[in-house]
Amino acid sequence: MKSVKQKSAPRAATRSDTLRSQLENLIVDGHLKPGERLDETELASRFNVSRTPVREAIKSLVATGLAEIRGRQGASVTVLSIPVLLEMFEVMATLEGMCSGFAARRSTAAQRTRLREIHTELIRANEAGEPEAFYKVNALFHDTIYEASHTNFIAEQTWQLRRRLAPYRLRVTYQPGRMQATLVEHLRIIEAIEAADGKAATQAAMDHVKLLGDDLPDFIASIQKSIIGD
Repeated sequence: MKSVKQKSAPRAATRSDTLRSQLENLIVDGHLKPGERLDETELASRFNVSRTPVREAIKSLVATGLAEIRGRQGASVTVLSIPVLLEMFEVMATLEGMCSGFAARRSTAAQRTRLREIHTELIRANEAGEPEAFYKVNALFHDTIYEASHTNFIAEQTWQLRRRLAPYRLRVTYQPGRMQATLVEHLRIIEAIEAADGKAATQAAMDHVKLLGDDLPDFIASIQKSIIGD
């Protein structure tokens, strides 16, 4: 019989790990905007750490694509060009569609109930006119679909790409009528998942993520406003 390799204990988080997570959340939540400089001295003072963990944290952000090095200007939050951004949304649409399609075939009753509960929370946020709350609850909706897909690699890749696109997706939420449109699109996804219709769930999720037609000019305008220096 083959011996089972014993798993090593999880590595304790270092200061750079903690700082990377904090900076990543600031970027994802839109508090650090695309193009904003990541000054080592300022960040060290802000988080009360030395410059070494700051430098390591920035390196990790560069590796994940959330930050970039701009020659002598140093590090800054990544600015994605419109063509690249639209390509990434196309990939995102495909991945979201796959997760929703799998969720239609594999989700548990508890997970389907949770989607309905989150949808109710989104309705409340929309009625209250709270886009920030709506954006955060919306993330839970998608996380639940990833979980309900019962996949590993696909769900992880979808989650990672959504994190990279988060600073831009946040701007979409603030577009007039976008929250109401999201509710309609989410309901189509939920109903397809509840009906165990993988094809319909896949298409509904792809349509939800794709930014085409009448939404495209507004999206581009909102992105340009979000970039530092524009």
